[in-house]
Amino acid sequence: METGQSRQQAAPGAFASFARFVLCGGGVGLASSFAVAALASRIPWVLANAVITVVSMLLATELHARFTFGAGGRATWAQHAQSAGSAAAAYAVTSAAMILLHQLMAAPGAALEQVVYLSASALAGLGRFAVLRRAVFARSRPKTTMAKRTARPVRATVAHAPALLCSCA
Repeated sequence: METGQSRQQAAPGAFASFARFVLCGGGVGLASSFAVAALASRIPWVLANAVITVVSMLLATELHARFTFGAGGRATWAQHAQSAGSAAAAYAVTSAAMILLHQLMAAPGAALEQVVYLSASALAGLGRFAVLRRAVFARSRPKTTMAKRTARPVRATVAHAPALLCSCA
């Protein structure tokens, strides 16, 4: 049976990871923007964004575990939970951008909504990349010290206290 350690491949460098992140995350994000628009025609936009954010976060986390960061397999539940934090931040950024757009314009067109949504998603994606690379899918690196120390036996010294004789009458 393979362990998580034996399944891991060499981690791709920062540039390769970012390129893969843009490909996977951008593809999921682009599909999500159309899904949000379609779902928002039936339910309130903020709710549609929440549903699509959850679904796209699960899909993107799997893609990032398998492909982007070279974790060597499926994402663990812990990685999904950690990734959810960055997805919540992305949801807040995209929702705030759309709410601001609707405050500034009474009836923005679908094309402008897409531009604003995708721009906010791209901004949130940069932060999400940093969090996923540095925290969620970070490899455990061996700790190095200034100088290697050799294990030497330590001699214990025991102090002998003089025996006290007490005569209690």
